[in-house]
Amino acid sequence: MSNLIVHGGTPLKGRIIPSANKNAVLPVLCATLLTREPVRLRGVPEITDVRKILEVFRSLGSLVSMDYETGVLDVHHKDTHFDAAKDRLPEEMRSSIMLVPGLMARFGAARIEDDVTGCTLGVREIDPHVEVFQRFGAQVERQPDGLVLHVAEGKLRANNHWTDYASVTTTENFVLCAALAEGRSTLMNAASEPHVQEFCQFLQLLGAKIEGLGTSRLAITGVDRLGGGEFTFAEDFHEIVTFLALGAITGGEVEVRNSTPEQFPLLDRTFAKFGVEIVHENGWSRAVTQGPLKVKEPFTRNILQKVEAAPWPYVPVDLLPIFVALGIKAEGSVMFWNKIYDGAMGWTSELSKFGGHAFLSDPHRMVTFGGKPLHAAEVESPYIIRVAIALLMVAASIPGKSVIRNATPIRRAHPQFVENICSLGARIEWVDSE
Repeated sequence: MSNLIVHGGTPLKGRIIPSANKNAVLPVLCATLLTREPVRLRGVPEITDVRKILEVFRSLGSLVSMDYETGVLDVHHKDTHFDAAKDRLPEEMRSSIMLVPGLMARFGAARIEDDVTGCTLGVREIDPHVEVFQRFGAQVERQPDGLVLHVAEGKLRANNHWTDYASVTTTENFVLCAALAEGRSTLMNAASEPHVQEFCQFLQLLGAKIEGLGTSRLAITGVDRLGGGEFTFAEDFHEIVTFLALGAITGGEVEVRNSTPEQFPLLDRTFAKFGVEIVHENGWSRAVTQGPLKVKEPFTRNILQKVEAAPWPYVPVDLLPIFVALGIKAEGSVMFWNKIYDGAMGWTSELSKFGGHAFLSDPHRMVTFGGKPLHAAEVESPYIIRVAIALLMVAASIPGKSVIRNATPIRRAHPQFVENICSLGARIEWVDSE
């Protein structure tokens, strides 16, 4: 694990070009297994999870050429092989479960490792994914170290499904299975996040027949084969929000390239709750503040200002910690409600080390009492990507030297993240933990 040393108190200023969204890149990488034709991807970030998946591809005999300097990946799965008895998928990486549909479609078998978890966001079940695989015809066998799946006659079959909740990864797994299945499949209560839409657009480029992008109902007509092609990733809206918030919390002036401002109306209104105006002009976005941050009082008396996070088109839960950091800094009180994960809010004790006042109401809700005097501190991040970033944000807004211990999860999603912040005037460095 690595720590971050943050010398805070400097207003950040400048322009930033965000990287691609990890949650678009990883499912697209997994989707390339569905075709035997060459694929070129542009804007692939140098992050830990990308390296893990590409290493799996190489181990299975795929041709992989990755240039992290340019972000260009060429991948060709023409001679790929897989044996469920001996080949292993990456552990401790949630997205590896999206390799299963491609393996089942290509080889009639796949496996799910026991330790497919990702960030420590509470209980993250695999049952919805297994149910999807079963509905497409997979037989599931439990083994000591995971699950092995076999497809009768090696062919997935179409079906209609209605999920319990709008899960991003479950939606993507359904689409991956349906793309080459025999017949027409429909999914109700589908996730519609921007990265899900981007993932579907990639599959359409390869020849998949998908209807209903951006809605809660997807219809997929299976095709015999998919082709190849070239695809360029859009900017990650998570990074756009994060850099805008860093500018606001430090009292600086940060502009971020943003080619999809149409995705931001609710996020803009959420920023406004902390006294931050977001301006979109000519393909760039910037945060504008008038003095210290201050929470906007609700018109309804005797209630707290609130930020509710849930599946899109709500505020994304991945961004909730970013707004919590603003809540600690801004004068006033805010209630934050994570409507998905039950273990993602339990880091109030780390905020208190900065002098911040936050109260955990229950596993899903936190109240911040912002505007308190803050001081530099040494804190420890849980294994949650944007909690580590939120702690960094608070530290960057406080004069003095702070330490964010176990900040490594940032590298799972954001390439050159610290270098980008330093280009805006921050003084931050990585150090190995003892």
